[in-house]
Amino acid sequence: MSDSSGQTIKTELEKTQGRDLLTGRVYTNLNELVDKDLVNKGSKNGRTNEYSLTDKGRDAVEKRRRWEQRFLKQTA
Repeated sequence: MSDSSGQTIKTELEKTQGRDLLTGRVYTNLNELVDKDLVNKGSKNGRTNEYSLTDKGRDAVEKRRRWEQRFLKQTA
């Protein structure tokens, strides 16, 4: 995803989850990820925030992927 604005992230989540999400909740969750140093928050054009994974966030995603692969092998 090249555009990492909060609205783009919300739209992607809605597509992958097949349901509407509350905008305020998405931004609250993004801010929690920023507070945990999993995501960086920057300004795209002075009024739009953009988000990117930190190294710690990439590590967390990779750990989750490894867990999912192990779990799927165990249940197959």
